[in-house]
Amino acid sequence: MTLNLRQAATLCVALSICALLIVPGNFPGLSGDARITLAVFAIATCAWIGTPIDDTYIALGAGLALTATGVISSDELFGTLGDDTVWLLICAFILAAAVARTGLAGRAAAFLVGGARTVRQLVHLTTAALVVTAFAVPATSGRAALAMPVFLALAKALSDRKKLVVMLALLFPTVILLSAVATLIGAGAHLITVSVLWEAAGERIGFTEWLMIGLPLAVVSSHLAAEVVLFTTTGREDRRGPVHITAEQIQEHSDKPVTGPWEPAETRCALLLATVVALWCSEPLHRVPPAVVALIGAIVAASPALGTVRLKDALKTVPWALLLFMAATMAMGVALADSGAAEYLVGGIPLDLPPWLFLTVVIAVSTMAHLILQSRSARSSVLVPLVVAAAVGAGVNPVAAALASTAAAGFCHTLPASAKPVTLFADIPGTPTYTPRDLLRMSAVLAPMTAALVLLFAVAVWPLLGVPVR
Repeated sequence: MTLNLRQAATLCVALSICALLIVPGNFPGLSGDARITLAVFAIATCAWIGTPIDDTYIALGAGLALTATGVISSDELFGTLGDDTVWLLICAFILAAAVARTGLAGRAAAFLVGGARTVRQLVHLTTAALVVTAFAVPATSGRAALAMPVFLALAKALSDRKKLVVMLALLFPTVILLSAVATLIGAGAHLITVSVLWEAAGERIGFTEWLMIGLPLAVVSSHLAAEVVLFTTTGREDRRGPVHITAEQIQEHSDKPVTGPWEPAETRCALLLATVVALWCSEPLHRVPPAVVALIGAIVAASPALGTVRLKDALKTVPWALLLFMAATMAMGVALADSGAAEYLVGGIPLDLPPWLFLTVVIAVSTMAHLILQSRSARSSVLVPLVVAAAVGAGVNPVAAALASTAAAGFCHTLPASAKPVTLFADIPGTPTYTPRDLLRMSAVLAPMTAALVLLFAVAVWPLLGVPVR
């Protein structure tokens, strides 16, 4: 019954907006293309919020409507699938499949976590390991799936200390979500942000630029969040006792060796991954685009002689629905910018604000947006075009504003359904995990802390890294 009422309410909102846009006398100065774009955008957003229809289906329908009405051309709609950022993500998933096939993740977990002797050491070593996975596995859901066996091994080793298991269950998705900002491939929302900035502001952000901006924020926010999780889910007595995780305990949840001599496939895959990441980070020196580097790495990873995974098996791990969703929302962003709809929407908003206050509003809205739009990519497709247009009008650097919005939108921990990693770790058969109350207690501290940290980086740190506020 609640779902039906919600669907009816969102349908009424969408139809009301469309009815207002149809009347020619309303909204003077708004072109026909802009009216169509806003109507399609309103229907799509309401459908994302209030219906169980697949997000990708809605996005494709919106892109088709914009193309059929002539707002964008078919070349603009289909051309988004050929964007180099889409190819970067495809190839990154192929590389991730090769890494997962070799069992390198289990060796890394045994090496890092096995050195912990106190609860705090365990928490921060786990956090460091999860941050590193952002370079090997794209998308937060993929990283959560890769980390699950490691968590189960830790949970079994600490089965007599239930509160620590609950704490770790909350730590894993929290760090996975916050550390995604470290790399361009960390989330599909990042690629949407890069596309919008290029289309609307003519600003190009590459892998290296994103790394310089996002990695420090990811490291600081992840380790601060680890402390928040530790103190909101455990007591002093829970943290006092020693811990000792053995490689044998991790081995029980891995079908690949986690200790002993490396197999040739593991060595080749580790060298390949290190080479690809090094080439991504050194892009300014060799000028080879990250997508081309990723494609070379994917071909080697799936090659008969040197590879560790068959290409057809690796392609099965690529989230094609996510790629189609990204392509369609990129096209929607193009329509918002080119039709003048985004500029019109922000035209009536008072923008004579100090830059820090403007960024504060952007960060606050982006932080809370997950309560309405659960899809991280959908949040970016809705917010970033408007943020970029508003930033231009307010005299704020659109790159700084867009990055701040995207980073703040990475907070989505309030409810079990707010993000896929949170959902995945919220219900694990046979293992104690967190409750909605645990999430709310943590979020009450983590949400303002994360927002304040993003604002601090946007105002004080990013200008030192080449992203000024103005």
